[in-house]
Amino acid sequence: MADIRRMEPTDRRRQLLEVALELAVERGYRRVTRCDLAEAAGCSPGLVNAYFVTMGELRDKTMRAAVRRGILPVVAEGLAEGHIDALAAPLELRKRAAEYLVREEL
Repeated sequence: MADIRRMEPTDRRRQLLEVALELAVERGYRRVTRCDLAEAAGCSPGLVNAYFVTMGELRDKTMRAAVRRGILPVVAEGLAEGHIDALAAPLELRKRAAEYLVREEL
């Protein structure tokens, strides 16, 4: 595990979400675990739990951030499973994400 560093709470939350997005792109946002996120972020799983009480909360915030940033692999996965934030994404982003899904399935 990476060295655990003390960070300001807003910085830590931002960092955890950033790492969660990176892992979601690599593995799929449903496959991100609390332990994987903690290891990649250099903190304990308990600290992840302090910022995101449930995995559902973490996934929802990850999806919202992916929609805001237009991260196609994550938004596409959200569309495929009917995630409310992916379904509410701007039409152009949903189209691009759907096209991404088609390309990846070939």
